[in-house]
Amino acid sequence: MSVMAKKVIGVALAVAVVGVALALYVADWATTFPPTVAASANPLSAGGGTRLTLETVGAVGHKYGSKPDWVSYLVRSNGQWVHSTIYKVPAHSVVHVTIYQFDSASGLRNPLFSQVQGTVGNTMTLNGKTVVSIPPEEPGHSFAIPELGVYVPLAGVNEEAKGFCEEGPCSPATQLHNTITFSFRTGKPGRYRWQCFVPCGAGFLNGNGGPMQTLGYMDGFIDVV
Repeated sequence: MSVMAKKVIGVALAVAVVGVALALYVADWATTFPPTVAASANPLSAGGGTRLTLETVGAVGHKYGSKPDWVSYLVRSNGQWVHSTIYKVPAHSVVHVTIYQFDSASGLRNPLFSQVQGTVGNTMTLNGKTVVSIPPEEPGHSFAIPELGVYVPLAGVNEEAKGFCEEGPCSPATQLHNTITFSFRTGKPGRYRWQCFVPCGAGFLNGNGGPMQTLGYMDGFIDVV
C-alpha cells in the first residue's frame, strides 16, 4: 500500500471517529433536552392570564441528574418542581411570574440590569414591597427576555443565615429565600430566549460557562403560542 493510500485511510478513519463522536453528542443532547412546561391558568380574581412559578437554587441537587452542584432554575408544575427552562405561554397575554430566590448574591457586572425593565409598570415586588431597582451588588440571579425587553434582578440571600438551602429542590415554606413577583406581556407567537445575566457558573472562565450556557439550568426558551 502506498504512503498516499495510507494517509487517505488515516484521514477517513479520523473523520469517521469525529462523526461518531458528534453523533453521540447530538444523541445525548436530544435525549436530555428539557421538557416544555406550560404556564398554568391564573384565576380571573387574580388578574387572569397565566402564571409561572420558578425557583433559583445554588445547587440543583442529586435528584436532577449528573451535575448536582450546578446552579439552576426549577419550575413548578402539577405540584412538583421540574428541572426545565422551557416554558409555554399564550400569545398576546399577560404572564404573572413568581420566583423564589434561594441563592446568595453574586452581583452584576453591568449595573443597568439592576433596574426592573419591561414588566407591567416597570416594577416588581420584592418580599411584598414594590420596587423599580435593587443595588447592583445584591442580585443572586436575574430573569431576562431580551427580545421582549424584560429584565428582572433577583436579590440574593445570606448564605450564612439559618435556613439557607444547600441544594434543590428548596422549600419556600421552610427555607430562607426572597420572593419576587412581576408580570410581563407577550406579543406575537414565536420562540424567545431567556437567560440569567449574573455570571454564576462557578469554576468556569469569568463565571459564564457550564450552567450559564446550558439549557435546563440558567437559560432557556419562552414558547409563545
